[in-house]
Amino acid sequence: MSSKGLIAIVASAAAGLVIALPAFGAPTATTVDVTAGKPSELRFTLSKKTVAKGVVTFKVANRGKLEHDFKIAGKKTAKLKPGKTATLKLTLKKGKAAYLCTLPGHAAGGMKGTLTVK
Repeated sequence: MSSKGLIAIVASAAAGLVIALPAFGAPTATTVDVTAGKPSELRFTLSKKTVAKGVVTFKVANRGKLEHDFKIAGKKTAKLKPGKTATLKLTLKKGKAAYLCTLPGHAAGGMKGTLTVK
């Protein structure tokens, strides 16, 4: 076998390993869609209630009539006017992560919950 043929085989095998890595435990990013203010003004709706530990991106949309924000794991979005969106990206550890709206009275009115991180 020529050295060019051997190099081609090794390169092909290496490329196959790189492509296969995500299937064998490499971290994957998770996206959670968060809707604020719908179906009722002082509620959040999350597309997932449980996520894998690691990088999580929260895509927050305010569908209500009041301003809202979204806070989780010590990070929060800016205040979102009705119809506006924001993205919050962070790394979560295994356990429970509480989330809430920090505007006065909103969490007390029901804009809070817990996300499970496995």
